[in-house]
Amino acid sequence: MALLLIMAIVLSLLCSEPSFVLGDIGTAASYAPPYLPTKCNGNREDQFPPGNLFVAVSEGLWDNGAACGRRYRLRCLSGNRRPCKGGTVDVKVVDFCPKSPCPSTILMSTDAFAAISRSSGDKINVEFIQI
Repeated sequence: MALLLIMAIVLSLLCSEPSFVLGDIGTAASYAPPYLPTKCNGNREDQFPPGNLFVAVSEGLWDNGAACGRRYRLRCLSGNRRPCKGGTVDVKVVDFCPKSPCPSTILMSTDAFAAISRSSGDKINVEFIQI
């Protein structure tokens, strides 16, 4: 009987969809235009990637400006009123957080935020990894 119970537990663990966290954990919020000028490339319009999928980062990721141009893959983990859409979004760092203190680890353009969250004004918990 104990063997059947152990086998049932192992089988249920193998059949369930695991949700492993492979990157760092932080918070993200949306920020609205105007997006220019940025700390990375000033007033250059060509700094923004297609689809306006970009972010501003807080001090912990800024790395004295070395973060400019870095790319991250973000995934919504949780938030108020179940905001996560599922999936990921790839973004490019174009700025240092324009607010002091920064309200989250990463400030996402409205388009980038909308790609992973149903909520527009709330802060969400995210997993992020440099790609």
